[in-house]
Amino acid sequence: MPIETIPQPELLPVSGSLRLRKYGGCHTFALSWYLDPETVWLVDGGRDLYTPELLNKMYAHQDTHGELYFIEALEADGWRPVGDVCLSPDDFAIVIGEKAYRGRGIGRAAVSALIERARSLGWRQVRVGDVYDFNAGFRRLFTALGFREEAKTEKGRSYVLTL
Repeated sequence: MPIETIPQPELLPVSGSLRLRKYGGCHTFALSWYLDPETVWLVDGGRDLYTPELLNKMYAHQDTHGELYFIEALEADGWRPVGDVCLSPDDFAIVIGEKAYRGRGIGRAAVSALIERARSLGWRQVRVGDVYDFNAGFRRLFTALGFREEAKTEKGRSYVLTL
C-alpha cells in the first residue's frame, strides 16, 4: 500500500479519453521516455539518460512513498500509457513521456484529478517539491491550478496548494 492506511484505486477516471492506472510493477515501455534527452532535462535538470536500473529505482521509490499511476489516453485500439504521475504527501511528480501528447491539456487534467483525490482523502495541502526555472510549462500548469510559490530551491521553486 503506497500511502499507509489508504487503499489506492486501480483506476481513476479523468475524462472519457483519459485515465490514471495504478502502477503494477511493469514499466518497460516507459524506458523510452527516460532515454529522451529533452524529457530527462525537464524531469531531472540533467543530461544523464536513465538505465533500466535507474528507472526501476525511481518507480520503486515513488510506489513506496505515494500513489503512482500511469497516465493513459484512449486510442482507436485501446488505452495507451503516455506518462506517469505520483501523488505523495510531500511531493507531486508528473511527466508526459510521449511527446505527441504534450501541450494537449493532459498534464492539467491528470493533476486536477489528483488534487481532487487529495481533497477526498482529507489532505490540507498538496506540495510540488521542485519545479525548475527553465520548465515554463510546468510553472504555468501548477500556477494555473492555484499553486503558489512556497520557496526557492537550487534549480527552481517549490509550490503548494492549500485545499
